[in-house]
Amino acid sequence: MSKITTELLLERAVPRSTRLRKIETLNLSKLQLKTGDLDPRLFSRLRHLQKLDLSDNLLDKFPNSLTLPDLRVLNCNNNQLEDVTALKQFPLLEELTYENNVYLTLNDDYKVMFLLQNLRLLNGKDITKLANHVRRVNSRKLTSKVTAHWEKFFRDQLPEKYTAEQVKSIKKKFLKSVQTNVVYGPSSLSEFTRWRVKMIAEEFLSYSLGLELNTDTETEEKVDEDEEESTESPKEDAEDVSKVVVTPRKRKRNRSKSGSRKKRSKSQANTEKEAVLNPKKSSEVQDDPAPDKARASNQPAKEATPDQEAEGTQKNGEQFPKGQSNRRSSQLTGEQKSQEQENGVVNLTPVKNSKGKEDVSAEPLHFLQCHSKGNSREDFKTQLWSCVFEPLLDCGARKDPIVSSSRTVATCGGESVCLIDCETGVVLKKYKVATEEFFSVAWTTLPMVNSDSRKKSHNILAAAGRRGIVKLIHVAADFCYGEIKAHKKPIATVCFSPTQETHLFTASYDKRIALWDIGIPDCDYNFKASQLLVLESFSVPLRIALVPTCPEQYLLAGCEEGCFTWNIKLEKEQKNRPFEVTFQFPDEEGEMTTSHRVDGLAFLNDDVVASKSSKPGCIYLWSWSRSFDTKGKGCQRTVSAVILAELEWSTTDLSYLTLSTCPAKEHVFCGDEKGSVWIYNLSNYTTAWSSAKAKRSDKRIPPTQILKWPELQSNGDHLSEILINNVITDPTFTYLVALTSVNITAIWKKS
Repeated sequence: MSKITTELLLERAVPRSTRLRKIETLNLSKLQLKTGDLDPRLFSRLRHLQKLDLSDNLLDKFPNSLTLPDLRVLNCNNNQLEDVTALKQFPLLEELTYENNVYLTLNDDYKVMFLLQNLRLLNGKDITKLANHVRRVNSRKLTSKVTAHWEKFFRDQLPEKYTAEQVKSIKKKFLKSVQTNVVYGPSSLSEFTRWRVKMIAEEFLSYSLGLELNTDTETEEKVDEDEEESTESPKEDAEDVSKVVVTPRKRKRNRSKSGSRKKRSKSQANTEKEAVLNPKKSSEVQDDPAPDKARASNQPAKEATPDQEAEGTQKNGEQFPKGQSNRRSSQLTGEQKSQEQENGVVNLTPVKNSKGKEDVSAEPLHFLQCHSKGNSREDFKTQLWSCVFEPLLDCGARKDPIVSSSRTVATCGGESVCLIDCETGVVLKKYKVATEEFFSVAWTTLPMVNSDSRKKSHNILAAAGRRGIVKLIHVAADFCYGEIKAHKKPIATVCFSPTQETHLFTASYDKRIALWDIGIPDCDYNFKASQLLVLESFSVPLRIALVPTCPEQYLLAGCEEGCFTWNIKLEKEQKNRPFEVTFQFPDEEGEMTTSHRVDGLAFLNDDVVASKSSKPGCIYLWSWSRSFDTKGKGCQRTVSAVILAELEWSTTDLSYLTLSTCPAKEHVFCGDEKGSVWIYNLSNYTTAWSSAKAKRSDKRIPPTQILKWPELQSNGDHLSEILINNVITDPTFTYLVALTSVNITAIWKKS
């Protein structure tokens, strides 16, 4: 039953009224109203309503047919609005406020300025001059660019006598191309520009070709969510791309030697033979609207040409496009009908474990190609490096009440960061920096303060890579609100403190690990970051982990030439600190050495550490507390790791195939050079290891299960030499996500 009744409307009228048609001012604030409570049939009787207060409710959008023909003032502060286009139904609106709607951005301000021709005040500010510019100058410039784009790239493609099908095809290609390549103004307004460009393009086609014009903005927005976006050039976009079948097959054992590739740099491109697929392309967020060249954010951009590439750099205030929540990523499909479809489901055979028994404990859900450079369908070279599940909020936008942990994972590789819904395979967001190569992502939850001084928790994503810059992204608001120029060389990995939500560690190729306080942004996203510590290392840090029992005192790092520990206690005056302990491990001959690359490092529980790469073919499990001898004094001590067990793993000597753990389920995970994921259930061992007298296991512990990579075929070619760079699970081990060297994100679900 709706919360709003005739009696309530009469009671909340100012002053109280006896007839709905006589109400001119209505206060419906603080009623916990949702969109479904706004009954159009009831509101249509408020024919003379001029002022409406809907603040402090739970509205996520406006119904399209409220029918308030005389509405002049509207207050929507402190709601959950996600879209403003429905406000066009109030053409006489003069004053509008919607502050503290976290999903609305600067792009929405520009949309309402265009849609509401009589609007004078927006969020308490006089926007008359700016609105006139948006409605006239901006529209004139964009119309000129849209027309020029048609004349240059599409007019000659339409024959003198054309069929309806030809017109439909040209329209679809033109709308996609024009939204990608026509840019104007600062990149922070790129989503508004695309919205206006599409509107202008449809009007242009309607006038030029006599096509029917769709004037339903909300319907168009929904259609947008299902359409593909591309950064391909207009010439490429105009050509038909051949459809292909991707067929999963049982993987044959690869007996070829892989020793020729002993080391891999994160910047090294994969050299596998490319297979051409035709998946759906994901939507994206660009630092500068590609393919425009770098420009100052306050200067209008020239129209991009097909052979230009985006070279823009990130500016504070970049934003995600709105309306991406239902757009699918590039997905490798395997149905027989995939020649006729752009999206489908991979029909994989049951996974077989190392003992040859059929194992159905984890089923493959999605194989996604969503980090392609320029959205190229042929990109199987982009390396994917890091992924981490989003923490849950009490009232998070993506919280699923059915599951007890988040199913949203952030992934990074190449020039983009993606947020993926593991259950559906939908790419929820995509953030792109054309000149960046992202190596690491990390989440934190900050208590951000609204303009009315109320605190609310929001998830913030930090992303970093080759440029040594950390991007800070407020994901719920689709907004990159700032950056920290942390290092002059690439950042290998980042992580947040589990106890201090604003403390961020960045490990760089400059052989330093820095601790930053990123601060808490205010309601205008002003923030102040400061450097608290610099940890000096003799070699490049590759993986870092805070010791669970004392996360504010000790940090452990796996480096190119060893494993080290630093004292990070902030009470000490020394800001630049050398390492305190380096750990020795056995080499291939059994001799203890500190000179070894540690490219995998994670805590299995409060004491047991899993690390790899000190020698091929095994993963070490060792005790932090017993190794870190507290009786020893002095700095830069060398101690031997107290090894509890070895895990049997691939004999490859390829580097940077990192491991992860699921402490709640006592599991270790690691991918290999053949596309397989090795899973170790260690719940039967951890109790014995907790004893101070625990002895090292005599035999290597074999994997509990090996998830085999399905062989994917396209146009007769196989995707070969698939390396699993990273593999993680959510805290409850519901979903397993693997990142590969061939631009594919693989998702399994535990049955």
